Amino acid sequence: MVRSEGERLGRVIVASPIKEYTCVSNLKEHNITELADGKTAILQHDALKTRIKDSGCQIIDLPELENHPNSVFTRDTSLCTPEGYIKLRPGIESRLGEEEWMAHALDSIGIPCAGKIKAPGTVDGGDIVLAGQVAFIGKTVRTNEEGINQLSGLLGRMNYEIRVIPLPDSILHLDKALMLVNPRQILYCSDLVTQNYLSGFDLIEVVTSMTTTANIICLGGNEVIVNKQNHDVIQTLEAKDFIVHTLDLSEFVKGTGGPNCLIMPVERKD
Repeated sequence: MVRSEGERLGRVIVASPIKEYTCVSNLKEHNITELADGKTAILQHDALKTRIKDSGCQIIDLPELENHPNSVFTRDTSLCTPEGYIKLRPGIESRLGEEEWMAHALDSIGIPCAGKIKAPGTVDGGDIVLAGQVAFIGKTVRTNEEGINQLSGLLGRMNYEIRVIPLPDSILHLDKALMLVNPRQILYCSDLVTQNYLSGFDLIEVVTSMTTTANIICLGGNEVIVNKQNHDVIQTLEAKDFIVHTLDLSEFVKGTGGPNCLIMPVERKD
């Protein structure tokens, strides 16, 4: 289970881009800016899986959901918590159904269901960052007020302090604006999130640009995975003695995704 995104990654669910991600007739409908090259996408995803496995993390690789090119971005479909998974409800119509697909996978490996988001609520997993005693939730174009209210109730019963962070419509998900790099330290974009939301944590500041985001994967032990185009974050974290694994994930940037979008953490260990 997952209490904090800053703990060591133990088990994740991914969906390799074998077919669906590169078979898209209507890019706008799926919020994809450019069709990815299939062979390159597979190679990049394989490199990501290898790096995650090398850290000691177990990978569950699901077949993509048919006719759902965004199912490769497994992060958005569910949220694993200390008490089980919460079935989310996507904030874009073309992704509806992915939450059922992921719920079936989690049921099959024995993860209990701790609740679900019901219509008209919407919540994407990329809008939630669990941080020990705090749950950060982004209010975005994908995660609406009704969804936040439902999620806050579920997480509040698990003794999380809820901190809702409003973001501009140009920012798809909260994980572009902040992410834990260890249990007490947050990488954040100061032009998107003010420090008053982040009290109690040590902060590492960057400023958003076309390539600079907080969308990284925390592996644990001060090791992180960062898209190689994210130069400012790489330099900032290396200067603070983090072990930074850089990967080329350019084919997934075309689908408006980053490293964190490609994994759904099932288990993290302190």
